Amino acid sequence: MTAITARAGQYLELTKPRVVALIVFTAIIGMFLATPALPPWRALVFGSIGIWLAAASAAAINHLLDRERDAVMARTAARPLVTGELRPREVLVFALALGAASMALLAGFVNGLTAVLTFASLIGYAVIYTVYLKRATPQNIVIGGAAGAAPPVLGWVAVTGEVHPHALLLFLIIFIWTPPHFWALAIFRRDDYSRAQVPMLPVTHGVEYTRWHVLYYTVLLVVVSLLPFITGMSGTVYLAGALVLGLGFLWYAIRLLDPPSERFAMDVFNYSIIYLMALFAFLLVDHWIAEPVIRVY
Repeated sequence: MTAITARAGQYLELTKPRVVALIVFTAIIGMFLATPALPPWRALVFGSIGIWLAAASAAAINHLLDRERDAVMARTAARPLVTGELRPREVLVFALALGAASMALLAGFVNGLTAVLTFASLIGYAVIYTVYLKRATPQNIVIGGAAGAAPPVLGWVAVTGEVHPHALLLFLIIFIWTPPHFWALAIFRRDDYSRAQVPMLPVTHGVEYTRWHVLYYTVLLVVVSLLPFITGMSGTVYLAGALVLGLGFLWYAIRLLDPPSERFAMDVFNYSIIYLMALFAFLLVDHWIAEPVIRVY
């Protein structure tokens, strides 16, 4: 029994559960924002599971393709592929099975457009970002961020069957959030990326340059985060939350220019996760206040 549990834990680690949880969270928020009532149960249940399976598949493929670089990075050296606890063929079969199950659920129980867009996001992260962008340019996380910004659009499409401009606003928020979020981690882990020969911005252009870019993108993020209110998508509850959260992110970004310790970059990274989750929670609370949930489709 212990061996089975350990094996299951190794496969679970392949799926990057914390990252995937954030992806599914933003997708579910997209579902709720897409309708004044509760989302249809089929879209909510099968859409969430399908998006989770696709994200888990992409994470497993990322483990598989990055295993040689993971071996020289302290943050990833204990991953099961690196340590030999899992073999590449096992991981490939696991990833393909998750991806196939995702497409079957989304195409069969949700709608075709959600399946197509989810598959495109999977390929965007697992192949285009991991295989090419990550190794080709220090702007890798900026360009590749499009795949990570897709989940709320996928959730919206799962409910409505179409891509709405408001769904694209959610996409834009995550797209602009991704660089300061990930560059904060890259600053702290720059030695890892240097050893692995991954051209992250702190490695190619230096830490100070990256700190300024974190600030630039944070300012842009605060502006973009106001668009749901400006366009009438959300109301004053969301506006208040977005301003408070944005001011907090700005404080962290400004403090990062002259940090109190090397560890402070990780404080910025951790706050960015709280920021995104809380921002989307405010979107949902504001939506429910403006559109009381009185019926289920």
